[in-house]
Amino acid sequence: MASSNLLVSLFILQVLFVTPTNSKLFREYIGAGGKNVSFPDVPINPNVDFHFILSFAIDYTNASSPSPTNGNFSAYWDKENLNPSQISSIKADHPNVKVAMSVAGDSVNGQFVYFSPASTSSWVSNAISSITQIVTEYNLDGIDIDYEHYNADPDTFAECIGQLLSYLKENKIVSFTSIAPFEDDSVQPHYLALWKKYGYVIDYVNFQFYAYDNGTTVQQFIQYFETQSSNYEGGKILVSFGTDGSGGLKPEDGFFEACLVMLATPCHEIDLQYQV
Repeated sequence: MASSNLLVSLFILQVLFVTPTNSKLFREYIGAGGKNVSFPDVPINPNVDFHFILSFAIDYTNASSPSPTNGNFSAYWDKENLNPSQISSIKADHPNVKVAMSVAGDSVNGQFVYFSPASTSSWVSNAISSITQIVTEYNLDGIDIDYEHYNADPDTFAECIGQLLSYLKENKIVSFTSIAPFEDDSVQPHYLALWKKYGYVIDYVNFQFYAYDNGTTVQQFIQYFETQSSNYEGGKILVSFGTDGSGGLKPEDGFFEACLVMLATPCHEIDLQYQV
């Protein structure tokens, strides 16, 4: 996520109002920032679908001066508190829980994480192999894409990520996928290129509305939602606010008022995302 070194956890409550039977989804990013958050620390409502998203898997070396590895991913989340045994336990205790991993994030060891493929074919091959291994080892259900820095053009990003997500879903390695874009001139073109060509394999758009400026108003927030709903047409767009010093619209400034306004609009899908 943007400013991921400060991330404690990220919560998402999703209600889909266009389906015959409303579905509810709660998601939490967990494992980043050295905060020692474990699964039992989070109360789980048995009446909603619940996704834990491990943050992050990164295709960089673990050296003191990290460098790209062309799609060879390793788990960088808190493996002491979030290991395969604990994942199996939380899923066994709570049938409504699924666990995914987010890839890339903002930085590692103080250095930006760049999308840096040597070639489309080699990156995809390495990514399929390494991510499949992590999914199998940790008994994961999904994958989230959170690249925020790039040494490749949008079309290359779209092909690499699109081919990866397509393979993972077609071969039933994961059951759901998501992306985490935000409004930035270098970020949006990459995700929009991906969405245009491979949007059909992406289940959720975890849009980082808290990456907008501080002081966002209710009307601005609603317009941002409308804009991103248009950009990612047909997608399940998650809205969000942060309590960690990030920007966007805060609860005390009208976040829930904005959500109520949007809920009153026919055929809106409102997805609530909470970052602490």
